[in-house]
Amino acid sequence: MSGTRCTLTSPCRAERMFPEQMGHILIVEDDKDIAELVRHYLVLAGHTAEVLGSGGAVLPRIAERRPDLLVLDLMLPGVPGLDICRALRARPDTATLPIIMVTARGEESDRVSGLEQGADDYVPKPFSPRELVARVGALLRRSAGGSPVPAGGPLVYGTITLDRDRHVVLESGRDVALTAKEFLFLEYLMQHRGRVRSRDLLLREVWGYNYTGGTRTVDVHVRRLREKLPLLTDALVTVKQFGYKLSDTPSGEAAGA
Repeated sequence: MSGTRCTLTSPCRAERMFPEQMGHILIVEDDKDIAELVRHYLVLAGHTAEVLGSGGAVLPRIAERRPDLLVLDLMLPGVPGLDICRALRARPDTATLPIIMVTARGEESDRVSGLEQGADDYVPKPFSPRELVARVGALLRRSAGGSPVPAGGPLVYGTITLDRDRHVVLESGRDVALTAKEFLFLEYLMQHRGRVRSRDLLLREVWGYNYTGGTRTVDVHVRRLREKLPLLTDALVTVKQFGYKLSDTPSGEAAGA
């Protein structure tokens, strides 16, 4: 992971690298030193933050106060992080809650498992606190509809309508719950329809910040978009051994080209 590593005994100056969308962050981490370090940097960046040390306390706390973003460790006492993520995505009131998963387990299979359960981002330990803060800010902006592309009228693709102002996606008038990253990914594809995009390019332009989650991250999000928006099953075309493109028109091409 790039960036300066910081410790509680040797802190780094927290810099606001981007204009922030401030929020209340729930940190779920059983290592007290790491939890306090993350909380410290988030507060320095202007957020409010609280810490939980066990998985079993997460769902009751969120029921009491829904955070704006969850920083979730994978390996937790009580209820594992993957089970928490799965449960939150299954509930209508938390289906779109931004989640960044943090874990010492950096194997690709672990990253993919986290993303398949609905995590928006994945940060392996050891990590730079400044980078984590930057990712938190970016994900909050995106979940609030703060796209780097100026919002105009809704984007329409066949029966799919993406409203950037209201941060809503409809298919044939049906509200479709997307995570913050899924929303951003779909928006990017709709803006670049007909253009082939490599997995590496998608990682840079959609995930950003020298994302280290691996190119399988893109494949997982493509699969999730196809599951939630059946129109994309054929319209979101796989370009073998390279990447993806959204067809010019919904009936333009078949997947697997």
